Amino acid sequence: MPQIVRSLLGGEYKDRVQTIDVGFTTLRVDRSRFGAYRTRLSAGRVPRTTSLPDLPPLPNPVTFIAVSIAIESAAEVPSALQRAVRAAEDGAELVEWRIDEIANEPDGAALTTRLVAESPLPSIVTCRPIWEGGYYDGGDDERVSLFEAVGTADHPPRYLDVELAAYARSRNLRQKVNLVVAHPEQVRDLRTALVLSSHDFDGRPADLLRRLHAMQDEPACAVAKLAWRARSIRDNLEAFELLRHRGKPMIALCMGDFGVMSRLLGPKFGALLTFANDEEGRGTAPGQPTVRELSQVYRFRRIGPATRVYGVIGWPVRQSKGPLVHNAAFDAVGHDGAYVPMPIAPGWEPFKATVDALLEAHWLDFRGASVTIPHKENLLRFVRERDGAVHPDAEAIGAANTLVVREDGTLECLNTDAPAAVQTLIEDGGIGEGDLAEARIAVIGAGGAARAAVRGLSEVGATVTVLNRTSERAERLAAALNGLPTRRGRAAEVRTGNMQELSSTSFAVIVNCTPAGMAGGTAPDALPVPDDVRLEGTTTVFDTVYNPPGTPLLALARDRGARTVGGTGMFLRQAALQSTAWTGHAGALDAMRRAMEDALPTTSSRSEP
Repeated sequence: MPQIVRSLLGGEYKDRVQTIDVGFTTLRVDRSRFGAYRTRLSAGRVPRTTSLPDLPPLPNPVTFIAVSIAIESAAEVPSALQRAVRAAEDGAELVEWRIDEIANEPDGAALTTRLVAESPLPSIVTCRPIWEGGYYDGGDDERVSLFEAVGTADHPPRYLDVELAAYARSRNLRQKVNLVVAHPEQVRDLRTALVLSSHDFDGRPADLLRRLHAMQDEPACAVAKLAWRARSIRDNLEAFELLRHRGKPMIALCMGDFGVMSRLLGPKFGALLTFANDEEGRGTAPGQPTVRELSQVYRFRRIGPATRVYGVIGWPVRQSKGPLVHNAAFDAVGHDGAYVPMPIAPGWEPFKATVDALLEAHWLDFRGASVTIPHKENLLRFVRERDGAVHPDAEAIGAANTLVVREDGTLECLNTDAPAAVQTLIEDGGIGEGDLAEARIAVIGAGGAARAAVRGLSEVGATVTVLNRTSERAERLAAALNGLPTRRGRAAEVRTGNMQELSSTSFAVIVNCTPAGMAGGTAPDALPVPDDVRLEGTTTVFDTVYNPPGTPLLALARDRGARTVGGTGMFLRQAALQSTAWTGHAGALDAMRRAMEDALPTTSSRSEP
């Protein structure tokens, strides 16, 4: 791949416009509007495969962040330009102007020309019709006239996005589009490149490879773009395969929550760009992260072909702060890793099929995952069935929260929740280990987090009562952990009870291990305890939910004079242990805590009446 070449243009853009030649495209960047422009180059060759067309592999290009901004009316043009400036400051390198709704206005061409001319970033112009998921409801003739006006303006866009379906079915549209884009038979000196795109908002199209062939075979197509709604995270693997064996510059994205991984790992597989929104809730396609998230949380510009992949597996995972703290930890210890959301629907079969696919895609460099609700027991079963190593805590608890994939492909699972729960009560709750050993503790729940808390607390000597809506699950948990050896040389005391005991019995510590009160969960406003729960000044209420930091349970406990311990401390401690298992480096806890505090400035791990 040629080296990045920088040169300054003459004329009115002298000293403020920079052109960047990256082998197959040239970007013009207005430095004066947002400061220094930074680029990166990922080296390496892309291996071939026999599962896709035998195309000569391309080297990994720079993968750009393109902010997508939709304009609904002429009045929004000034604010849209300001949004582009802010996005550039956050790290965007291109802007896609979605002109679907202003294209029908009488001055639609003039408005679009202004957007491109005054843009602080190189532009992609997209006018997406309703039948392909956009908002343009006009005809092709009007749309082509707008393309001609914009493409022949003094400051044309860097890219023009046209749907493959429209381009293929209309010879007239095809000829007119070809007049304003660069291609091998173009006689004019033009800089606008054609993106041929295909979108399916229902799922993976049955003729996906046929669409790809059509784009690859079209001489005027400079960039092939394929996007479809993912039905599971396995769809991302096919998008990555397309990128690995691309015959020309390509964008391959999966939409929706299952497809977020495809947007984050584009640099690893040589995508031309990924799309982002400038702020939460303003995306132009489902699943778009923000520019700031890509730059600051996911370390997008540090991802390359050799980057190891990690993730958070659960349902749901959108609310997880795992990417925030684990990517910060990788930074702190100098580990080339990327930690991304990996939602897997509930059930053993979805878990098994998905994790198998991640492991079989050896080129993904999948090296581990945090595993949360509802898959902690599934992880333990999975590792056992594949003859992996099971840590004693995970064995005793019957659930694991950490998957480690060693370099030789062998597996290991751990449970870092148990030691983290104990340390959090000691360090954030101010309870000495000796006092904890003599305490009567109620643990609410019977899932993986509850098993870990019961194991950790009973191991130090506490008498633990398990309370759960389904008594059978609580009884199985207690039977599994009661009588195990403790650190004090006596048998662990674990019993079951009913929720009414919280109203009539005094416990030194009440630990919530259910998702009640979790942001993004099924019951964000729910209390896991009865309204008349017995709380005293000497009672400590520990909620393992960490997002939000102030849960309904903690608010109730504070109002009634109890001590409170939030879930942030436990989350950080268990995450730090996970990071050490993956990277071999300890000492990332402080970096994780700083990242968490920046994201949740109101987080308080301990409060007193």
